Amino acid sequence: MEIILQGKDRNKMKRLLSYRLANLQGQGKRDYQEDSFAFANALDVTMIRERGLLAVVADGMGGMDGGRQSGEIAVRTVLDDFSSMDTGGDISSQLTDMAGHASDRVNDAIGGSGGCTLIAAVIYDEELSFVSVGDSFIWLLRRGELIRLNHEHNRKNEIYLETIRAGDMDPAEGRENFEASALTQFIGMTGMDEIDGTRMPIPLADGDILVLCSDGVGGVLTEDEVITCLSNKPPDNAALAIDGLIKQKDREHQDNYTALIIKCGY
Repeated sequence: MEIILQGKDRNKMKRLLSYRLANLQGQGKRDYQEDSFAFANALDVTMIRERGLLAVVADGMGGMDGGRQSGEIAVRTVLDDFSSMDTGGDISSQLTDMAGHASDRVNDAIGGSGGCTLIAAVIYDEELSFVSVGDSFIWLLRRGELIRLNHEHNRKNEIYLETIRAGDMDPAEGRENFEASALTQFIGMTGMDEIDGTRMPIPLADGDILVLCSDGVGGVLTEDEVITCLSNKPPDNAALAIDGLIKQKDREHQDNYTALIIKCGY
């Protein structure tokens, strides 16, 4: 898309990034679906330019009712808060506030019987801001390199550091500890005090691909497999490739899985 700039730059042309989107979701081997997701402004180019593009994924925990409801409340809260976001303010800080608000609303509604992870990303003025709680994933594929932008709030990272400090276990063993997958932070917990995210927005470039996903995708596919699924494909085909590979693996305890794909380009 091209626009003519006004004022002193009226004779210059500026190319604006456009965004192609896709999503996939599967139940895996579970009896119910606890993942929730949403886009906002996905189909409105003018709104993306004026208000930004939102993508959000929540992976519920706590069983069919508690997990599903937690994810739905979290996603709905972020959507509501995004609608009144101040685009002239600090978007990363506002996303952090959205996560805190979502956690309070889930805690009030569920009362400790459920919770969820949360990844929420806003693209505004060709820059990415995001917030992350729990063990869901946000990846950036740029020039063939897959970069994970967030870190996981789980015992794996804590155990890893503990074993290094203690010096009495191979760090790899710490990562494989049976406690490793237990979340240390999640939406809906009392006293949530660690929220990951951008401190400064990340400029996006032509060809960048963003993936937001639950651990049913990120914890199942290797980075090389993700790169293969995404590379040289439109987002719809990339989503089909990811879904097909997860089904091909046919893991006995495959979790619910969800992924949102955003491809940037001119």
